Amino acid sequence: MQLTLDGDVVRADSRARERFYDSRGYGRVRDGDLDLAPVEAAHLCYRGDIDAVDGMDTRELLASGAVSAVDFLVYKDLRDRGFYLTPAREGWVDEPGGVDFVVYPRGQGPWDDAVAYRVRVVGERDDVPAAALGDCALAVVDEESELTYLDTNTRTVEGTSAADVPGVRGELLAERVLCWDPPAPLYRRAFYGQRLDEDAVQLSLVEAAYLAREGVLSVDGGEPSDAKRPSSARSADGGADAIAERGRDVEGDRFDRRLRVYAALRDAGVVPKTGFKFGADFRTYADVESVDDLGHSELLVRVLPADHAFEPRDLALDVRLAHGVRKTMVFALVDDGIEWVQVERLTP
Repeated sequence: MQLTLDGDVVRADSRARERFYDSRGYGRVRDGDLDLAPVEAAHLCYRGDIDAVDGMDTRELLASGAVSAVDFLVYKDLRDRGFYLTPAREGWVDEPGGVDFVVYPRGQGPWDDAVAYRVRVVGERDDVPAAALGDCALAVVDEESELTYLDTNTRTVEGTSAADVPGVRGELLAERVLCWDPPAPLYRRAFYGQRLDEDAVQLSLVEAAYLAREGVLSVDGGEPSDAKRPSSARSADGGADAIAERGRDVEGDRFDRRLRVYAALRDAGVVPKTGFKFGADFRTYADVESVDDLGHSELLVRVLPADHAFEPRDLALDVRLAHGVRKTMVFALVDDGIEWVQVERLTP
């Protein structure tokens, strides 16, 4: 059987089609013959199903640069796990952009409609643009050629924790707002701040900025409202500008991103609290009825600009930590809007 490397495609005849595509899902049928991606041909050489491509065995194909070593390792691993998969090339699969392989459910192949995973291959030292996450699995190949799979998906964030809070006064300190004699629902029902004692609640700057913008909190001489205002009546009174300015002094532009995400979570019925001890911006509670029956937080949220690029090591660390504390890692990517991307460990 003669296989010829033609640019980035390995050409084979109808015998290869019957032997490799029809029975095992390799390649793409073309005019009755078979086209293979070099990584597929290298795997067939590795298995001993073919002897060579233009005289090159697996070792020589890898050395030639015709086949990426990390792509080969991921392709082999998924084949070893019992999957058929197709290189994500234009004309070979639907919507190939942004991924390297389309993986089919076990027992199915390219002739079926179902897709199990869309896999993007990265090395340990490659940057991963945040925009590349969502609706794909990352296959990370580390320096010892071990593989880690991470599942990434866009998601919605919502809960049932919305609660009205009566107006409250606060005192703006260096990096927080202190509320003396606050109404009980502020902490006990809506879970804002932390108690200093029975007579005082401390608010973070992001909590205080949100409450002041909502017309609930008044600092520096602003007048509090009797209850939470509707979104159509939001304003910068009650010291909201002063609090936001203090927040920018403390952490720069990051404060505005965090405030936007905090507001989006609260508006969606989710309670965000600091995620500092977990290395995140927020931990979240979807269904708070009372701090006396709080339960565990569900998500860890990191706030990032939409053009952020991850190092795979940082992604793996975040996901491992979230899993270890029984939470799910979510990245809030902030641009004109907010995109929520969930990342979890995956075992194909």
